[in-house]
Formats: sequence, C-alpha cells, structure tokens
Amino acid sequence: MGKIQFEKYQGTGNDFVIVDNWDGSLDAYALPVAEICDRRFGVGADGLIVIQQHDDCDFEMIYFNADGSQSFCGNGSRCAVRFVHVKNRISDVTDFLSTDGMHKATVNGDQIALEMHDVEDWEIGLDHYITDTGSPHYMVYVDRLEGFPVVEQARQIRFNDRFTGPGINVNFLENHGDDLSIRTYERGVENETLSCGTGVTASAIMHHIRNGAFTGDKEIAVESRGGGLKVSFHFDGNKFTQIKLIGPAEKTFEGQIDI
Repeated sequence: MGKIQFEKYQGTGNDFVIVDNWDGSLDAYALPVAEICDRRFGVGADGLIVIQQHDDCDFEMIYFNADGSQSFCGNGSRCAVRFVHVKNRISDVTDFLSTDGMHKATVNGDQIALEMHDVEDWEIGLDHYITDTGSPHYMVYVDRLEGFPVVEQARQIRFNDRFTGPGINVNFLENHGDDLSIRTYERGVENETLSCGTGVTASAIMHHIRNGAFTGDKEIAVESRGGGLKVSFHFDGNKFTQIKLIGPAEKTFEGQIDI
C-alpha cells in the first residue's frame, strides 16, 4: 500500500487512529489493523477508524477494534464526528453510518453529544447486569475500584463458556449515589482501556435500574480512568430512549505509516 496518512484522536483516553478515505482511494478492509494499532511496532491505538463518504448521510465511519474485529464504538464515534467537523465537512449537527446503523451527533464547543440506539432489553443477575448499547456489556459493582485486579477478574468472565465466540466487554463499577466510577476491559483490545463509551452508556443505564428505575429524564455522570463523561436518557418504565453519550474528543497528533 505504501505510506498512509493518519491522524490520532482520543476521547477520555480512548485513542484511535483515523484514516481519511474521503476520496475513496483505499480499501478499508485491506488495512493491517492489528499492525497499525500495535503499541510497540505500530502507531498504537485502541481502534482504527476509516472515514468515507456515503450517499444517504453525512459520512460513514468504518470501525475496527485493535485486533481487526468490528463493533460499534461510542468514543470512537465521537472522535470521528470531531474529525469530520474539523475538516469542515459537516455542521454542528450531523448524521452518519456506523457499525450498528445510523446515528446523530451534535457538536457544542469541546463537547460531542452522540445519540445512541434505544435500549429495552437487559439482564439482572445475582451479582451482575448485562445489556447491549451497540456492543454487549457485563457489569459488576465492586466496593473500591482503586487497586482492583480488572484484567484478571474480567478475563474470567470474558472467556467463560457462556461468552465464547464474539465475547463480551466487562465493566467494574463503584457506586457514588446518583453517579458512578467505572473501569472497563474491552474485547477486541483484550485489555483494560482508559474509557469505553458503550460501556459508560450501558453502566449508566443499569445504574439507573439499580437505583429504582424512576421514569422521566435523567443525566448520570460517569468517571472513567481517562476522564468524565455524561449519559442522558429518558426512561418510560420499559425502554430507554433519547440516549446521549456526552464528552470531549480531540486530536493528539498526525503522521504517516508505511504499510
């Protein structure tokens, strides 16, 4: 392929290589994703995003996890919106295609508000919660996140018999009343990441269920290791709608890689 230009973006510490394919000259699925995302021998990132034009919306975002697999990514989507907005290709309100379908987003200063799909199915176990916010998430409350063996404990869940195959992301939560803190192990990265947008969203929703599932509008602040995010939504007693993942996204550097 030769040299590929890229830009690096991060959203609360969740970092992504973004490749601009606006002219359609690249085959996104031919990129050596795992090599590019390798933190020792490549650029290093939690995922790779390819931006290209689409006939039915403002743009298409093709997302790859660090191992080359695909899923929806909330923080990656917010970074993609920032990238295209900086390029002056969209207004402050946009719609785009991602792995799980169409999404809308709004740019307000340094904040990107990403509209997520409705959630109406979840599982409540004896010591866990499970739901899907574009990617599947398993959530467990712990007394204290600091010093908690996230990777060791998460891998016992991620690789157990129930979740073989596509696997599941694992989140450990610390309760702060209306709000919470989170640490996340991401499938595809196969390690703890500083932040996970779909995990933050899933955890905020399940935190609301745990706290009484009151109907109406709600906003929950979630503190990840990479920084704070907010999740707003409406709950009617059966379904979560108007879900938004809100937080910053910014460029860190740019360069080129020979592949």
